[in-house]
Amino acid sequence: MREAMRKARSEQGFSLVELLVVVIIIGILAGVAVPIYLNQRKSAWRSSVQSDVHNAQVTIATAMTKTKDSEKITMKSNDSSQKCDESECTFTQAGGTIGGNAITVSKGNTIKVDITYSSSNGGTSYTINGGNENLGGFEYTYQSTTGSLDWHPHKP
Repeated sequence: MREAMRKARSEQGFSLVELLVVVIIIGILAGVAVPIYLNQRKSAWRSSVQSDVHNAQVTIATAMTKTKDSEKITMKSNDSSQKCDESECTFTQAGGTIGGNAITVSKGNTIKVDITYSSSNGGTSYTINGGNENLGGFEYTYQSTTGSLDWHPHKP
């Protein structure tokens, strides 16, 4: 009997203070981890858009090399809600083609291609704008004339 009483006293459990300390530590860890996780998600979306813009640039360069006449490059979106013509096309996750070459777009991203044909400034130039619905109005823009890729607020 005494043995059982001694054993019961030694196995009383955690005090309220110990439990509160554990809860506070978990709260601090969550307070630090959640913002880091959210920033990682934004970084992943930005990288996804940057990759899609680069892939579109490579697809256009391939089409220009294959056709040898940039004015014959055709663009087609597989998303029927997107209008495409010979100088402008918007691509979504459904993808499409540029000059017969497939273009893929990551989920949530939108890639807009504007091609300008001009004989006065030395040929064809193009702009590629890429954004993601989760990035709050920011986008990447690639300019073929300068070869620059810039991150900036979306300009409607």
